[in-house]
Amino acid sequence: MKKVMAQGVFDILHPGHIHYLSKSAQLGDELHVVIARDSRVRNKKDIFMGEDERKQVVESIEVVDSVILGSEGDLFDSVQKIKPNVITIGHDQSFDIESLEEQLEERGFPGIEVIRINRYERNGLQSSSEIKKNIQDKIGGEIFFSKKERTID
Repeated sequence: MKKVMAQGVFDILHPGHIHYLSKSAQLGDELHVVIARDSRVRNKKDIFMGEDERKQVVESIEVVDSVILGSEGDLFDSVQKIKPNVITIGHDQSFDIESLEEQLEERGFPGIEVIRINRYERNGLQSSSEIKKNIQDKIGGEIFFSKKERTID
């Protein structure tokens, strides 16, 4: 059984996410998705939906076999739980594939293949950020919390 692990924020699901998950699913027998925790992304991205909502939405996608929330601590905890044969990286994720493969090897996960999934090339909105900007432009104001307003006490 070949397990594929995909990960991401998956805020405001769009065709690019479906492309990433569908292409990831084609690489194995089971697709396991790791949802980035709010605590890890709040200060990096303007997120609209909380982690539980994002998890619930991704669980509804037919090509997905299981969904877990990522670790609050070590990013490799999810690799330990899932034990994938393949890890897929989205076109916009900043991971260096060679470096990630080396880190996996050093952490005791030898032989995991890391594959970058290409960008979804279609007309229309391609990212959650584009969708949010489009909504803000249409209503003429800020509808999402700024990074500063979201800080956790």
